[in-house]
Amino acid sequence: QSPMSVRRAAELIAKVARTVSYAHEHGILHRDIKPGNILLDAKGEPHLTDFGLARLVESESSVTQTLDVLGTPSYMAPEQAVGNNAAVSSATDVYGLGAVLYQLLTGHPPFAGGTTYETIKLLEDTEPRPPRLLNPKVDRDISTICLKCLEKDPKRRYSSALALVEDLEHWLNHEPIQARHTGIFARGRKWVQRNPTSALLAASLIALAAAAGWIVWKSELIRQTLTTGIAVLPFENLSEQREDAAAFVDGVQDDILTKLARIADLKVISRSSVMEYREKRNVRQIGNDLRISHLLEGSVRRIGTRFHMNAQLIDTRTDTHVWVEQYDGDFNDLFAIQSEIAQKIAGQLHAKISPAEKLAIERKPTTDLVAFELYSRAISSTPTFRGGTAGSGQQAIDLLNRAVARDPSFFDAYIALAVHHDQLYFFNLDRTPARLASAEAAIQEAFRIRPNAGEAHLARAYHLYNGYLDYEGALAELEVARQTLPNHPRLFRITGFIQRRQGRWEESIRNLERALELDPRNVNTLDNLGDSYAALRRYAEQKSKLDRILAIEPNDVPAKVGRALVELNWKADTRPLHQLIDEIRATNPAAMPKIVPWRLACALFERDVAAAKEALLAAGEESPLGSDAVHFPRPFVEGLIARMTNDEHKAQLAFTAARDEQDKIVQAEPDYGPALCVLGVIDAALGRKEEALREGRRAVELLPVEKDSVNGADMIASYAMTAAWVGEKNLAFEQLAFSARTPAGVTYGDLKLDPFWDPLRSDPRFEKIVASLAPKQN
Repeated sequence: QSPMSVRRAAELIAKVARTVSYAHEHGILHRDIKPGNILLDAKGEPHLTDFGLARLVESESSVTQTLDVLGTPSYMAPEQAVGNNAAVSSATDVYGLGAVLYQLLTGHPPFAGGTTYETIKLLEDTEPRPPRLLNPKVDRDISTICLKCLEKDPKRRYSSALALVEDLEHWLNHEPIQARHTGIFARGRKWVQRNPTSALLAASLIALAAAAGWIVWKSELIRQTLTTGIAVLPFENLSEQREDAAAFVDGVQDDILTKLARIADLKVISRSSVMEYREKRNVRQIGNDLRISHLLEGSVRRIGTRFHMNAQLIDTRTDTHVWVEQYDGDFNDLFAIQSEIAQKIAGQLHAKISPAEKLAIERKPTTDLVAFELYSRAISSTPTFRGGTAGSGQQAIDLLNRAVARDPSFFDAYIALAVHHDQLYFFNLDRTPARLASAEAAIQEAFRIRPNAGEAHLARAYHLYNGYLDYEGALAELEVARQTLPNHPRLFRITGFIQRRQGRWEESIRNLERALELDPRNVNTLDNLGDSYAALRRYAEQKSKLDRILAIEPNDVPAKVGRALVELNWKADTRPLHQLIDEIRATNPAAMPKIVPWRLACALFERDVAAAKEALLAAGEESPLGSDAVHFPRPFVEGLIARMTNDEHKAQLAFTAARDEQDKIVQAEPDYGPALCVLGVIDAALGRKEEALREGRRAVELLPVEKDSVNGADMIASYAMTAAWVGEKNLAFEQLAFSARTPAGVTYGDLKLDPFWDPLRSDPRFEKIVASLAPKQN
């Protein structure tokens, strides 16, 4: 995970390369050289292992040609990544050796995207950064050796693993390497290192080499290409009354960002990915984090209704100021100044602005200063809904309602209102017709103000998706929005969410990855991508997304839980989750309420009655059992725990109370499948066989996987569970087998550990389904 000493890295790779050379001499290619396949013994000597992908050089490969089989993408040669098995040769293993050397020198693989697809695209389309730019202890020669191994053209790599060994030994012995022509000064420096008696000469030559090396380093750094695009960082608040001016200053940044985002010819990083840089100002690091070429930063000092603003455009590749300007004015001048800044930046970045985009950039969002500040406060307080509550969403809605009361033509505030109402409905925080009606009313007001605005069509798409699962209607609205908002990350997010519900998983992932490109540090998008990979049971890729969240927010509790759940779902291993619960209890007790559902799940899976009771007690009046759509009443959990202790009388009383509670929910919304499927499970627990089966079947009919691939899969699993509990094993196995081969269906961990499936455990059909989900051996 961190760089090794340069000399030690070279020694290790030289030894491994000798092993590879020996294999090549005997006609064997390894084809999967990576750090995990190099083991060190007690003496620190390396041993190359796992020849599972190896084949004879002269034989045709009979191995299935999938990326999962043919190697690890971050260490895979280009010819292997594209599935050109005929082109795999000894040079492929040389590439793998170079990739491992790169990892040892820098602490990172040469290419690492968020997904397998992203990694392979980087491998195909970009060059690795020179190791010496990532680790200043790496000299030019060892960097050159490493990069020669990583040439995309196999003919430009070392001719053999032995040739690599020889060049590494040249470097270790301070001799000129063969990977490039060595000039007289470099040759002299090598000679001095081998003959240290000529101290004066050594000092002179080393000084010359250092100067030359600095020039090369600088030129190589400048040549590192980042995507032409911009991030608008939070502006510094220099006001004397900082707290009073905070919303105003945040609003300045947000409006400039919004204006720039309207330009189709410009990549603009979304707000959620830049807010963490309020204090940090390492320009090059931010450029690398966000993969953009320029930053806009500035400061605002507000005095009453007047302000002084400084704005500066910085090239992240060179840390130089490209454009700087200062402005003085009052509120009436603010939006004209922001429009001027946006257009000047576009000019500096050679981005074309269409007449329609120019009109949109120059439009004032509001003429009311107080309304502008209320809107800015609402945007800043928007919950993430990864742990959001109805209260936090309602706070933003209250601010927005006050904003539109002051300015009934405040278009952006109506758009934000619609989105907040829809989120409260969709995330089951207030699933009422009144909430949907409030969202619709806000959208109608937005269309009244600007009938053809892309933002209004985007809000309508979100509303149709969240409120009605009207995929075709939502996609039609998105297509209209795309005409004026081609680079809006929410457009790609919603498209991805809809395609996921439609079962178009790969298309969904592509759109979510595009949203992530425009908003690379958005933990919600990362979390959703992780969920998609989990639904496809691609757990390694899910883990990668969660790791990216933790790199951004190291203390993010949902991401930590998610990482532990990867091991549970993938390998039926509760230990990471149990350890995390213990760790949070010991080091961050304030976070314990956030993990109550997972405390209960862990307790149930481990058959720990005492821990289950503790989790239920910690939940208060809430129920800690369920998924995004399927929520079990609290008395149902009480019944489960009673049944675990063989107290059937208490269990029946609890299940009866749960039924009364759930029946009211079903009566209020009789065609809502998730509520009906819960009632079916409760009736199964009560032994009401006919009612349970009827309710479970009806839930599947109301929300089939064809309509909703995510929640529809929950309906199937719940129906299987209901059938199992009432003794209809044939029906249970029919539904369970379908769930096991369906995205978002049951997992290996579910079936191995969840007591819900205990009625089926003695049947060989159950073991067969479990085996189909078992983690595959490498």
